[in-house]
Amino acid sequence: MTHAPIALSCGEPAGIGPEIAQLAWAELRESVPFFWIGDPGHLPLDLPWQPIQSAADTLEASREAMPVLAQSFDGDGRKGDADPRNASGVIDAIETAVRVTQSGEACAVCTAPIHKKALQDGANFEHPGHTEFLAALAGVPDVVMMLASPDMRVVPATIHIPLAEVPTALTPDGLRRTIDITRKALIRDFGIPAPRIAIAGLNPHAGEGGKIGTEEEDWINELIAELGQEDPLLRGPLPADTMFHARARAGFDAAICMYHDQALIPIKTLDFDGGVNVTLGLPFIRTSPDHGTAFDIAGKGIARPDSLIAALRMAQEMGHKRGTH
Repeated sequence: MTHAPIALSCGEPAGIGPEIAQLAWAELRESVPFFWIGDPGHLPLDLPWQPIQSAADTLEASREAMPVLAQSFDGDGRKGDADPRNASGVIDAIETAVRVTQSGEACAVCTAPIHKKALQDGANFEHPGHTEFLAALAGVPDVVMMLASPDMRVVPATIHIPLAEVPTALTPDGLRRTIDITRKALIRDFGIPAPRIAIAGLNPHAGEGGKIGTEEEDWINELIAELGQEDPLLRGPLPADTMFHARARAGFDAAICMYHDQALIPIKTLDFDGGVNVTLGLPFIRTSPDHGTAFDIAGKGIARPDSLIAALRMAQEMGHKRGTH
């Protein structure tokens, strides 16, 4: 049986993406075959790489060198200082990764971190970030961000917005869609036939009966009770301050949280280096390391590939579950 490899887009060349890709290949080689899409002139480490003509060449090439689906970028690869001239190349690398995955040549997309300002300056990039761009390429209206590690999976119902805007941005329809997309992904991509989903309250102590905020009493309790009639494994809203200790985590397969930090603080505390960003709701698998471009350490030989390795391994596992690997 031939296994499709993972397509890894290069991300921002001035960040740590190229070097952690090389370090990930040195660790994984044939066990998790992937090919890197980018300009080989931006690879900073003295590790072997080999150009490939198609994804089908990945496994053979990976025995001796990191397989590279080479693209030519307009800018240089100077570390720590994003060159807007590379913006079109970075975007093309993402589009190529999606294209070969949708065609079945790759089993999943894994993306290295991008620098949104460089993309905006160099290519008028109009999307808020990676996730929204991938949703546009896939033609899907709703996607959900999950952060996953061996210890926990969390999903923020609202993401990069000021805390003051969360109560307004959080709506019954939005929370319902988040729960539905999360449940389907846990079944399809994580192989959990009957997912146990815990939902955090918005307010401290889940509102404490309206004493500490009213959103739970106004609509959150009612919505979860309604959905719970169809899915008895759905629980909530739960006080967020008691959801994430070891015994509590044993009781759910994923936690849906109401805002960014409520979700990300516990998982980054438990597993800062091994967390993986997974986009749920796409017609293809997408994972990414849970960190940014790290300009301050790029090219200094101290970047760790742990999160990228975890992202590649998770993409492979999800490919097995979905049947694309």
